[in-house]
Amino acid sequence: MEILAFIIGVALMVVGLAVSIALHELGHLWPAKKFGVRVGQYMIGFGPTLWSKRWRGTEYGFKAIPLGGYISMAGMYPPSPQAATRDGRAAGGFFATMVQDARDANDETLHGDDDTHVFYRLPIHKRIVVMLGGPLMNFFFAIVLFSILLTGIGVQTATTEVARLSECVPTTSSTECTDGSPAAPAEAAGIQPGDVIVSIDGEPVADFAEASAIIRSSPGEQLTFVVERDGSEQTLQITPATIQTEVTAADGTTATQEVGFVGIGPSVEYVQQPIWAGPQMAVQNVGAVAGIIWQLPVKVWQTGVDLVTGQPRDPNGPLSIVGASRLSGEVAAADSPVLNRVAGFLSLLASLNIALFVFNLIPLLPLDGGHIAVALWEGIKRVWAKLFRRPPPKPVDATKLVPLTFAVFVALLVMGGILILADLFNPVTLF
Repeated sequence: MEILAFIIGVALMVVGLAVSIALHELGHLWPAKKFGVRVGQYMIGFGPTLWSKRWRGTEYGFKAIPLGGYISMAGMYPPSPQAATRDGRAAGGFFATMVQDARDANDETLHGDDDTHVFYRLPIHKRIVVMLGGPLMNFFFAIVLFSILLTGIGVQTATTEVARLSECVPTTSSTECTDGSPAAPAEAAGIQPGDVIVSIDGEPVADFAEASAIIRSSPGEQLTFVVERDGSEQTLQITPATIQTEVTAADGTTATQEVGFVGIGPSVEYVQQPIWAGPQMAVQNVGAVAGIIWQLPVKVWQTGVDLVTGQPRDPNGPLSIVGASRLSGEVAAADSPVLNRVAGFLSLLASLNIALFVFNLIPLLPLDGGHIAVALWEGIKRVWAKLFRRPPPKPVDATKLVPLTFAVFVALLVMGGILILADLFNPVTLF
């Protein structure tokens, strides 16, 4: 059963990734068509086409490798200038040939020099909207997922209801109870499982964290507990025992401290959060993922070193889709309630969409952020020309950046390969 559950978890993540990619490409498709750009294809995946259908001038379909997607917009770049060629190849060597091949492929999408249904003729702000639409769809999808997780399901919270009692006071040498172990104060005072703590020393408590803070800060001091039992309130006097425990300071150092102990264990239940908790969680995750993306080459290098040396990986480091799918399988196969596993899957899928949002905003071609950067550069050139009363500049020919785009593509391919190998042979695990 565990193996079957693991496979189901992996399959769900693959489906979730496909949905995320589909939404990302829809984020590009909708504004592009709204602004009159001719879109030839909308495809989920790469490689051989498994299924496709043409509707309103666009071919929609699925390809065999579900690790990405794309839409093909007409005229991503302006028409190619006349270039000197040699034996049918662009003069200037390998990179010049790459540039010319990109221009030739772009020219095939144009319907003459007067074609108006092309991307490069759009105003700057509309080009930015089209390219920003994809990442924003991932961000909004993450907000929906986090909202379902936090507001629909809730956050597991230790409540003020007593679920269990300790039989004795633990010592620094052992947590096992013996005949000579002192009884835990809560049980000795008459606390029972099912009691709900209302207040401690006149201070109302909303959750177990608040109750625990009062207890821990009051070793050896008698406290007045008001508990609700069978619909009525009862007052009990409890003096927390004094135990030694290690606490970790902000700088990572540990020290021994005396704290209070009464011996109660709380019940845990899902507590639904306010409607704004989902967007807040999404924004917080953007900051965390941006910190990883900013150091991505270093993080991937360290992941490769850990793979070679066999050292444990940083659990907060980058993952490939293989790693995310593996974690999803572990969540599905975990020995925990179904709702816990659903919550874990939603959290993983939401985090994946945040990663897609941040990663695609990197201002390098072929990523969406690179196209946004090109549009902004053209906008700056136009403003500059207008300020100094010069003729409007020609559209920026981003095909000249094909060599840089190729280098970025190779770098992403290498980093992706390292992460996949690490996720296969030195994976991050939840349990």
